[in-house]
Amino acid sequence: MRILAIDPSLRGTGFAILEEANGKTSCREYAVIKNHSSLSQEGCLIAIYEKLGSVIERHTPTALAIEKVIFVQSYATAIILGAARGVAVLAAAQRGLSVHEYPPKRVKQAVVGKGAARKEQVAFMIRALLGLTETPPSDAADAIAIGLTHLRTITSPVLKVTATRGK
Repeated sequence: MRILAIDPSLRGTGFAILEEANGKTSCREYAVIKNHSSLSQEGCLIAIYEKLGSVIERHTPTALAIEKVIFVQSYATAIILGAARGVAVLAAAQRGLSVHEYPPKRVKQAVVGKGAARKEQVAFMIRALLGLTETPPSDAADAIAIGLTHLRTITSPVLKVTATRGK
């Protein structure tokens, strides 16, 4: 099973391709789609959409795991984050991927063991869990953590029950 995991943001969308085979999880690719501050919002959205489309075509995942909308301090930030998230979901849905959402607190609990973990803790645990030779950038590490949460949810009977109750 191969999945695309995304931590959406207008200027720094983290993504990862995770694969689960024979009970072992590997990370085939991870990166951050960085959009320069001089690029318009529309330009950023197009860049996110095109890059993710390219990643999907190259790796052919069957599912998208993405962070749920979180509480933000301003409506403007929420709208911008929602737009970035929307083009990511659109890129995946147009190519037939199923979409699965996870709240940030649940992702941190699944990877670090506590819902209030800091970004550095998440990145450290990702490196340790997957045996990576380097620590991924925080946005990419967050995407990997979202992907691991999805894989653990669909393979664990206990987590499946919890996920079903939350809907």
